[in-house]
Amino acid sequence: MSNDRYVVGVDFGTLSGRALVVRVSDGAELGSAVYEYPHAVVTDALPAGVALPPEWALQVPQDYREVLRVAVPQAVRAAAVDPAAVVGIATDFTACTVLPTTADGTPLCELPAYADRPHAYVKLWRHHAAQGQADRINELARRRGEAWLPRYGGLISSEWEFAKALQVLEEDPEVYAATERWVEAADWIVWQLCGSYVRNACTAGYKGIRQDGRYPSPEFLAALAPGFARFVVDKLEHPIGQLGEVAGRLTAQAAAWTGLPEGIAVAVGNIDAHVTAPAAQATEPGQLVAIMGTSTCHVMSSTVLREVPGMCGVVDGGIVPGLWGYEAGQSGVGDIFGWFTRTGVPAAYEAEATERGISVHELLTERAAGQAVGEHGLVALDWHSGNRSVLVDHELSGVVVGQTLATRPEDTYRALLEATAFGTRVILETFRDSGVPVSEVIVAGGLTRNRLLMQIYADVTRMPLSVLASEQGPALGAAIHAAVAAGAYPDITTAAKAMGRVARAAYLPDEERAAAYDELFAEYLTLHDYFGRGTNPVMKRLKEIRRSAMAAAGRKEN
Repeated sequence: MSNDRYVVGVDFGTLSGRALVVRVSDGAELGSAVYEYPHAVVTDALPAGVALPPEWALQVPQDYREVLRVAVPQAVRAAAVDPAAVVGIATDFTACTVLPTTADGTPLCELPAYADRPHAYVKLWRHHAAQGQADRINELARRRGEAWLPRYGGLISSEWEFAKALQVLEEDPEVYAATERWVEAADWIVWQLCGSYVRNACTAGYKGIRQDGRYPSPEFLAALAPGFARFVVDKLEHPIGQLGEVAGRLTAQAAAWTGLPEGIAVAVGNIDAHVTAPAAQATEPGQLVAIMGTSTCHVMSSTVLREVPGMCGVVDGGIVPGLWGYEAGQSGVGDIFGWFTRTGVPAAYEAEATERGISVHELLTERAAGQAVGEHGLVALDWHSGNRSVLVDHELSGVVVGQTLATRPEDTYRALLEATAFGTRVILETFRDSGVPVSEVIVAGGLTRNRLLMQIYADVTRMPLSVLASEQGPALGAAIHAAVAAGAYPDITTAAKAMGRVARAAYLPDEERAAAYDELFAEYLTLHDYFGRGTNPVMKRLKEIRRSAMAAAGRKEN
């Protein structure tokens, strides 16, 4: 009879939740299942039919519970393990995904009185309708010289907790007054599992402006808006759980949902990107993990605290306890490639791909791979979804320079691949210039399957690329945290060495190509500063013109 023990990691993404069963002793991935959220991302109208304004992105919390009811039992069955041998469960979530609840954790949108109120629903990370509030937070923080602002590269995002909460106060004061807890979804799902609300150190630091044990002061909040002074005290502040700790034990109700044993360890929640670092065995200082998908998140731990321009945050214990965790990111990566294959490829290419049984991505990659660096004569800016680092400006947009009548789809496609690599190089160089050295780059996520893209990144950054040897990095990382919470390992670093998996130096830079990319990167930087640092804010003017035109025509911005 086997004495193996198992843990479950559950990764809550933008459109679905994935459960993964992992063996504690060696990290073997034994079974998984995915549950697609029935409501997906709510952008046009609430389930009750109420229309939403532009830039809104909501979700329905019941979809998250259904992941526990459906995907977890299916993953355990797929793994063919005895549920009684599962000793822990851990979760990760997109962030900042946040929701208003009552004191017992009931989402306000589930109360009949608020079912038709948009602000009562989950605000997904990509809800950008609080940009005006974020702008005011940043301006006031600069004027007052708030010490926490440099910890976030000088700018607070519209995606984060304070901007979204301020939007609720100003646009629906009744919902704001009814909100007893302003909760990260990463913590709410743990609350559902163990019956205890524990605020995790990761989201509190990166998305909740918690630095050195404190949040922005009541005086600061009062200066933002009447009625906001007690936001932290009344709705946000809560005991902090460190990563890898036990948040509580699986309740009888959650055991019935999941089919797992009542009383097993439930780990403190985490962010999907940050939890991936242990899966890639990247828990030592200087090991940067780029989690590449529709967007890219860059996370790295360090022994030093520095102010890094344009970073998404630096948090004590934000990735592993005892080290400073840094976060940066690119708002659009895979999304840009996907957009181009949908909108920039002629029918003949689609027909060839179909005839050959390959995707348009694969066809364009194949054609682009035969080019010498610079042969296409193009350079692009990767801002189709704005810039998260280092400019922190969602109003920026994409550019392709150098197109002629001879430019082919594969040329533009390769230029877009290269643009995202240039964006990552800007982030790496900003870290180094700020005194936070990067010793290794490890890539995770679905885009690692594109070998051309990976080689471009190695050549552009002039660094060997290691690759996470799992296609389920966040879920595996969550499972590692579950093993620590269950007591199977003393800490995250030890568990990562046993359960994580990485192919070291899978891609090596080529000196000739790297030198050619240095020239293109210089052009990228010129455009980056010209459009992104205020020399020519034409992108913002164009967006204003577009908004005015669409409003005049009675159309909603997509």
